[in-house]
Amino acid sequence: MDMLTILCKEFSLQPVHCQNVIALIDDGNTIPFIARYRKEMTGSMDDQLLREVYERLMYLRNLDKRREEIKASLSEQGVLQEELAAKLTAAVILAELEDIYRPFRPKRRTRATIAKEKGLEPLSLALLMQQEKQKSLAELAAPFLDAEKGVTTVEEALAGARDIIAEQMSDDADVRKAVRALANQRGVVQTGKAKDEDSVYAMYYDFKQDLRTLPGHRILAINRGEREGFLKVSTNLDNAASVAVLSKAFVREGSVTTAQVQMAADDAWQRLISPSIEREVRTELTDKASTAAVQVFRKNLHQLLMAPPVKGRVTLGVDPGFRTGCKLAVVDENGKVLATGVGHFTLPGQDAAKARAKADIVALCKKFGVNAIAIGNGTASREAEQFIVSLLPELPQGAAYMIVSEAGASVYSASKLAAEEFPQFDVSLRSAVSIARRMQDPLAELVKIDPKAIGVGQYQHDLKESELNEALKGVVEGCVNSVGVEVSTASAALLSYVAGIGPALAKNIVAYREENGIKSRAELKKVPKLGPKAFEQCAGFIRVADSKNVLDATAVHPESYDAAKALLAALGYALSDVRAGSLSDLQTRADEKGIKALAAELAVGEPTLRDILRELQKPGRDPRDDLPKPILRTDVLDIKDLQPGMELMGTVRNVIDFGAFVDIGVHQDGLVHISRMVTRFIKHPSEVLKVGDIVKVWVVEVDVKKQRIALTMLPPKA
Repeated sequence: MDMLTILCKEFSLQPVHCQNVIALIDDGNTIPFIARYRKEMTGSMDDQLLREVYERLMYLRNLDKRREEIKASLSEQGVLQEELAAKLTAAVILAELEDIYRPFRPKRRTRATIAKEKGLEPLSLALLMQQEKQKSLAELAAPFLDAEKGVTTVEEALAGARDIIAEQMSDDADVRKAVRALANQRGVVQTGKAKDEDSVYAMYYDFKQDLRTLPGHRILAINRGEREGFLKVSTNLDNAASVAVLSKAFVREGSVTTAQVQMAADDAWQRLISPSIEREVRTELTDKASTAAVQVFRKNLHQLLMAPPVKGRVTLGVDPGFRTGCKLAVVDENGKVLATGVGHFTLPGQDAAKARAKADIVALCKKFGVNAIAIGNGTASREAEQFIVSLLPELPQGAAYMIVSEAGASVYSASKLAAEEFPQFDVSLRSAVSIARRMQDPLAELVKIDPKAIGVGQYQHDLKESELNEALKGVVEGCVNSVGVEVSTASAALLSYVAGIGPALAKNIVAYREENGIKSRAELKKVPKLGPKAFEQCAGFIRVADSKNVLDATAVHPESYDAAKALLAALGYALSDVRAGSLSDLQTRADEKGIKALAAELAVGEPTLRDILRELQKPGRDPRDDLPKPILRTDVLDIKDLQPGMELMGTVRNVIDFGAFVDIGVHQDGLVHISRMVTRFIKHPSEVLKVGDIVKVWVVEVDVKKQRIALTMLPPKA
């Protein structure tokens, strides 16, 4: 089966669309560009599906590469027969390929190779044939006794022959496939305590569960517990059923050698196959759990990055601290730093310091018109919040605050990127700026931080680094390009995720902008090393709000400018009407003319035409504006204030396999278990919740000592 057929079957794609995707990828086009500007060629596949197709294509190509390597090796050995070549061609997963190659792979010295060196291979073949009914085992073995080779007894000869048979059984691809399937179906993972001390793995000190029902988060937890030395882990396989697979494949009744072959089968399972299959099964389980965890991380990161910005507010960022005080930074509506400072108001007592801090903060807020405050959720956050709330009546009208996750802020503040962006500030002041900006525009600020440091995954440190990095990079890239980037204000970090740009070109764009300004999309072509291909990929995702050409501020690609102008003319409008926002009945006129007829007249595809229509009606529309707005608070709540049954509004901060953590404004996120989300059965919390959702919850239980809050989304019964 060729790659095209496999991809079409697995993803339910039309061959022409699939072929186009492969051609576009091979031609150096980026996933965001293909998803947004080549819809006619792909059947309007979204970027997520395109990434999955791309990943599977790369897997199949690597599989093909390995297939050719194996064929070359077998050819060199002179064993590549037609039947073997057909099996290799038919293999669709790497494990199948390796199973087929296993008997021919160069081996270290084994018991079987030692037996072959002693000349016992003909005896092993005689035993395995199981056709002898006249001669005794002693008579069969007698010709192979040779003191010089170390075979002095009949039993030594038979034992060596059985070693050869056992290895042959272990190398049989069909047998391994069957026992692997059996292990996945009937295997059981069992764990116990490895050291006599309490730990977070207490629930696994006496634990047992079928492999097929073991959820991913438990697999990763067990692996970590074993790695840290707290757990002993074993995989119990169905020995009798597995040996029966071997017996069915190799044992034939009615011969004097039958018992010898059965003994070899028992040995093959216990000594060779069972340990190998156990390792393979656990590796496969871990890979599946890791893939699922990466998907959870991917979804959560997407929702976090796409959280609605708090637009149009001058913001005070507060990075709380005790001994060193709270670092303060005021930024304007566009994130430009207006002022910085330090306030000491979190330690008990210190009335004079608190009075000074109050006067300074109130003066700052009045001077710059601060009407939003972002408080980091780290050390001293509770004390900082209480102090800020006490000031709200004296601040500009409508001032409110929000607790902002500090995850990754310290990583960014100490980074080379932050030093380049704010060389005049120390690390802690950079953190205050970052906290303010991540409330104003989460996407623009969080792209500066390693996605793994943002804190919306599960068991992220146990996942494959390369796989996680690739997946998260794709998420960030997808979010940045779906929103678009204003070239006049974007940081190099943000620009680096625009399709076709990357870190080096992003720095070139910023350098060119600072020296010359960028007044149009076309001017991007003057940026050093930004060639035609890069321009094609990035142009549609770059916005130039001040350009004379209003289309430069939209997601309409320059290659479609003529079509957009012709569309406006066909519907009785001019380009100036776009800037004036006078296109209220544009869609109505287009529908009256007919989308199909218009597309034919303009020589563009219908999906492209629809996209142009959408953009002309809402130039530069931000998709995040359609989402629920963040909760800004004006009061303060403590965990001690919570009571069972209390109704609250909260923001979903993280979604994991067994539930979701919700910020209800008490500095400790509460957990809504999957069983308390909806009344119907769901396999995963992501079916009903995503990061950033605003939800109504009720308090179930509060443990102040352990700082644990149990919540439910199911209304209490009257």
